Amino acid sequence: MLQIMSKLTFKPGQSTIFKEIKEKTDRYFAENKLDAAGNRKLYIKGGIQIASAVGLYIVLIFFTPPLIWAILLCGLLGFNLAVIGFNVMHEGGHQSFSRHPWLNTIAAYFLNVLGGNAHFWKVKHNINHHTYTNIEGHDADIDVGPLMRLHENQPKYWFHRFQHYYWILLYGISYIAWVFYQDFLKYFTNRIAATIDFPQQLKAREHFIFWLTKLLYVAMYIALPVIVVGWLNALVGFLIVAFVCGIATSVVFQLAHVVEGTSFPVKDESGNIGQEWVLHQLSSTANFATRNRVYFWLLGGLNFQIEHHLFPRVSHIHYPQISRLVKETCAKYGVVYHEHSTMLQAFISHLVHLRRLGTC
Repeated sequence: MLQIMSKLTFKPGQSTIFKEIKEKTDRYFAENKLDAAGNRKLYIKGGIQIASAVGLYIVLIFFTPPLIWAILLCGLLGFNLAVIGFNVMHEGGHQSFSRHPWLNTIAAYFLNVLGGNAHFWKVKHNINHHTYTNIEGHDADIDVGPLMRLHENQPKYWFHRFQHYYWILLYGISYIAWVFYQDFLKYFTNRIAATIDFPQQLKAREHFIFWLTKLLYVAMYIALPVIVVGWLNALVGFLIVAFVCGIATSVVFQLAHVVEGTSFPVKDESGNIGQEWVLHQLSSTANFATRNRVYFWLLGGLNFQIEHHLFPRVSHIHYPQISRLVKETCAKYGVVYHEHSTMLQAFISHLVHLRRLGTC
């Protein structure tokens, strides 16, 4: 198994609050005779989302509609790809899409269908991000380069005063950067982030999957469209799809951690974090729009980010029920439960956070 080659430790012990949350959650599953993984409803939802993306692709390539409709459908396809990532790939990567390991593996490899690499993502996200959330040098999700300042421990430059305006450009190109630059950087440097190495070389199987799926991605998303609809139409269409997908994925993940009130802990000289891991997760994570069923369906429960970070191996279909247990327990112990009632409120909070960091 790949491990993170950097020393960082949390305050030892397990808080009473998490023991109580865990007991309540275990009781919920036991009393309702439920499995923590996904079920037939999730399979159906995932099937619908995959089928809709395939349908949009076929219409755009082989039944090319008029310009305005083509632009709209390209945007819709880009969002559809992000939705598959939220609901199918993300759950599979956490082994929570199904109680069947083989089905989780298939679901996780949908990231390769979307242009990424499931092997790299599992280390970067499952280990890197979920363990060391919002910690500089350990959580690669907050290391987006010098053009964005996401927390006070990052260097400030004059252009950051405008970051609450130009975020849309950077978020939009993030998907292209991921597929065509960041994955290759990881591959050739054997590093998952600036300060974190893979301790083992990739196995032959992963080398083969990396190159095969990258080539198939180029063939299906660029080469075939160029052959069928021409290079200009194909290029413009791909850029629209990629830009919308980048905006959707970036915004959803930023609203979960990079908003007003969430913490960005700093380790001491010995690499210690002065919090227990559970309290760290509660302080660095936020929910949004948890009563909106449409967002819940589209975002794969990522608007219940607190519950996801506490129970990453539990499928999002259970988060609304678990959320009530977590929230009431936090209130009992006086622990802040970060939550925005709407997605718009969370988005505004994110922009206010960016503006403050760019001007202060």
